[in-house]
Amino acid sequence: MKVSNKTLLEKFIKKHNTAKKPLNRWLEIIENNNFTNHNELKETFASADYIGNGRYIFNIKGNDFRLVVLIVFVGGFANVRFCGTHSDYDKLKNIENI
Repeated sequence: MKVSNKTLLEKFIKKHNTAKKPLNRWLEIIENNNFTNHNELKETFASADYIGNGRYIFNIKGNDFRLVVLIVFVGGFANVRFCGTHSDYDKLKNIENI
């Protein structure tokens, strides 16, 4: 899949160095696979939750960090919409707009 908005990941890693390895691993898996549907994605990322409108929440590093990613299976496209700590995620007021 093609991943856009990687700058969110890069900025987050600069603030949270412990996220570097697990986020880079997530990125490697996403970029080296061509998921074509929800079931294929869930086979690889069992803890990923679908939250509607093509968006998935990925738990990173034992749920220390969270990603909200828009996945477009038909185009093989993943757009990072949010990267933060679990605590940052819990503070979000309106997840539907991410």
